[in-house]
Amino acid sequence: MNTPFDIDPSEPRRPGLVARLRASFLTGLVVIAPVGLTIWLIWSVVGWIDGFVLPLVPKGYHPDRMLQDFLGLDPDVQINVRGLGVVIFLVFTIIVGWMAKGIIGRSLIRFAESLVERTPVVRTIYSGIKQISETIFAQSERSFETACLIEYPRRGIWALGFISTTAKGEVADKSDPTDEMVSVFVPTTPNPTSGFLLFFPKRDVIELDMTVEDAAKLVISAGLVYPPQRGDKNDLPEALPARD
Repeated sequence: MNTPFDIDPSEPRRPGLVARLRASFLTGLVVIAPVGLTIWLIWSVVGWIDGFVLPLVPKGYHPDRMLQDFLGLDPDVQINVRGLGVVIFLVFTIIVGWMAKGIIGRSLIRFAESLVERTPVVRTIYSGIKQISETIFAQSERSFETACLIEYPRRGIWALGFISTTAKGEVADKSDPTDEMVSVFVPTTPNPTSGFLLFFPKRDVIELDMTVEDAAKLVISAGLVYPPQRGDKNDLPEALPARD
């Protein structure tokens, strides 16, 4: 026999106040965390560049000193103008890049690199940093274009990788002669900048439809953020109702 105070198990129970507050708090974190962390990271990078560049600028041309003189403020009043160092750095970098494209600039760079190559320790550091900079910043074809799946570290276990180039030279000559070899970079989680360089026969590499950016998000999130599947029926718009 049921009483009016009995709870029908078929009816869903409404979450309590604490559960609703917790859900709202987590939703707020999802909204605030990316915005806050992005602003904090940009603010920190701008401050780091300012701290590196502004000491190289004469004090008479510092923005805080110029504002103090223009407004007639007390020299003890501190004015923090953030971002001027970034502007100076961008202008200086553009000027250096423009000069490096010319004949005189290329000649000076070759002369400076020849001097660096004669220095035992400096040449190792410089060559490594130069290769990393060219790989990251140079606008060339040397970039990941395709995400793929490979069986690594053993059969039956799949890993997400990025196809970089087709193997050439001694690696291609002394590896599998029956198939074309490709170099695959397998990133680590959650830091995709480190990983392993592996060489696979092309027949053992499964190319994916997802973009490199989506694959990188999947690696960074440790498998929590999956890109939407292309051509998924759930992503297609519903058919319009037929008219009478």
